[in-house]
This record gives sequence, structure tokens and C-alpha cells, in this order.
Amino acid sequence: MAPMAVALILGWWLVAASRAQQVPRPSLSLHPNQGVSLGDTFTLRCHLPRLAAWVWLYQEGGLSYYKGKEKEENAAEFFFVSTEREHAGRYWCQYRVSESAEVSMKSDPVELVLTDRNFPPPHISLHPEERVRTGTNVTIRCWNKDYGATFLLHKDGRSAPIQHLVPDDVGAVSFTLFGVTPADSGTYRCSYHPKNYSFLSSPLGDSVTLEVTPTPAPPGRYLPPMCLSPAPPMGGSVITSLPHGGDAGDEHTQVPVPHRC
Repeated sequence: MAPMAVALILGWWLVAASRAQQVPRPSLSLHPNQGVSLGDTFTLRCHLPRLAAWVWLYQEGGLSYYKGKEKEENAAEFFFVSTEREHAGRYWCQYRVSESAEVSMKSDPVELVLTDRNFPPPHISLHPEERVRTGTNVTIRCWNKDYGATFLLHKDGRSAPIQHLVPDDVGAVSFTLFGVTPADSGTYRCSYHPKNYSFLSSPLGDSVTLEVTPTPAPPGRYLPPMCLSPAPPMGGSVITSLPHGGDAGDEHTQVPVPHRC
């Protein structure tokens, strides 16, 4: 290729890259954002900071989708009905500005992990099983020797897994919670990504419940509160002490004296 042609192509690419950086990047969200199973319906919503003429949705290693925008809307929605395994994966969106040919950079990725109920849920155990005190190390063990490639530990009330581990040769993992506190109390479950399916998940398995008791206050000698003697009536006085070398008739204004109530 002639040097002039190479220079023109390079210049065009630099201009396009510069324009893309000036166009605000969109954001992509998944609805519902978790718990999508095979056969369910889900939506990917591309949020647009500027009026767009076209919006593209990309799947990593998969299909691309596009949508023309005729109305002034701040989002473009892509609906998926009766999801299949090939829908699982990583997605981005991108848009072209209406009043020009400028194209934005791609959004940050969103991952769609589908629950496949064809895989059996994992087993779970808790040690120690009884109520534990603050500061105890607790182990939650999960296993499925046939399918699990990566195990995830979930706590009820948390939207994302709190830990993940690769199993040993017998298909088991041990999640350790070090020095637990009452904040760690709750219900825990496990799931796993099947081998060779990083965007598929087993159903959640049975649950275990962790109860952490707070540390009791250390024993100590009880001291009653200190009180002050009431002040004398206005203008009153009382002999509280004798100055060095003074006479018994010398009077001093009363000073409140602390004592036990």
C-alpha cells in the first residue's frame, strides 16, 4: 500500500477515535439483574446520555443486535424471550449520535449468567454447627463431585456471591469465615458453574444458618455514680474548713463536695 494511502487511513482512524472519546459512553443494565433461568424472559437496557439514531448491542463471541431510534428516548431496550444457553455471556452496547456520524465507545460489559436446572444443586455443611461466639472461625463446605468447576457462596440478602473457589479433586470446597461477628449471622447457600460453562449456574442448594452471639462485657467492679452536695440557699454560708492559723469563727462560702449517691 502506498505511503500516502496509509497516512490517510491512519489519519481517519485517529480522527474517529478522537470523536469516539468525545461522545459520552452509554451504560448497560440487565433486568432482572440476577436469578435468570433457562426459558425466562430478560431485558438488556442501553442508557443513552445523548440522542441516538442507532444503538447496537454486542454479545462476546456471539450475535450483534441493532435498533433504530425514531423518538427522543434516553434508553434502548433489547428483549429476549425464552432464553437458551447461547444467550448466556458478556454484553456491551454502543450508539451513533443523531445529529452527526459520531459513534460512542462501547459501554462497560454486563454479564448474563443463566441458571440451568438440568444440573443438580450442590450439598452444603456448616462447622461448627452450633451457635458460635464472636471471633470464631467458621467453615462452610460445599460439594458436587460430578459437575462443579467453580463454587460460589451466597448469603441471603446479598445480591452477589461473597466468595468463590475452585474445588479439590473430590469436587469439594471449604469457605472459611475468619473471626465472625454478629454481622455474619444469616443464611448461606452454594451454587456452582458447571465445567466448560462459565456463564451457566446450577440452582442454589440447601441452606445453612449461622448464628453469632456477641462477646459479653468483661466483668468489673461496679462503682456507683458520683454526686455533688446541693448548694446552700442564696446568701447562706457554712463553715467548711479553717484556714491555716484561723479561728473557728471564720466563715467560707460552701463548695460542693463530691460523694457517693
